[in-house]
Amino acid sequence: MVILASPATEAPKKPKVSVKVNPSMGLTPVRVVASADVDGGPDDYEEFYCASAEWDWGDDTRSNNATDCDPYEAGKSTIKRRFTAEHVYRTAGEYRIQFRLKKKNKSVASASTIVRVRGDIGGIGACPEVTAGAPPTSARARSVDASDCRTPHSASSR
Repeated sequence: MVILASPATEAPKKPKVSVKVNPSMGLTPVRVVASADVDGGPDDYEEFYCASAEWDWGDDTRSNNATDCDPYEAGKSTIKRRFTAEHVYRTAGEYRIQFRLKKKNKSVASASTIVRVRGDIGGIGACPEVTAGAPPTSARARSVDASDCRTPHSASSR
């Protein structure tokens, strides 16, 4: 007598999440663009379908986004494969950017990366100090967008 065993049904392979930031190093204030990619696994992986994205910027700030989705249908529903967000760092330091995919406030996947922010180096990269009617003091200072500066600066009297 021969007994044939039916092949075991394997669970679908869970996709992996990776995070990148550009630039990975900059001078204050620096605007970064972070991207999270979901690689591998099936396109209809149920645990990742309609998940919300949370970005923890490592500087006591967070960004969240969620979307409305149709009910899940195996073989038909498609997971989102790329998430992006922007953030401005205004203080020097090394920050861990943590990305989390969440389903009903439960983390289903996460990944992180580091961004290094350097402070003012001899006036380069700092928010420009401007006196009313006076031109900025350097070409680099002219390229800084004043909206990226935390508070307005004025020339100090010495």
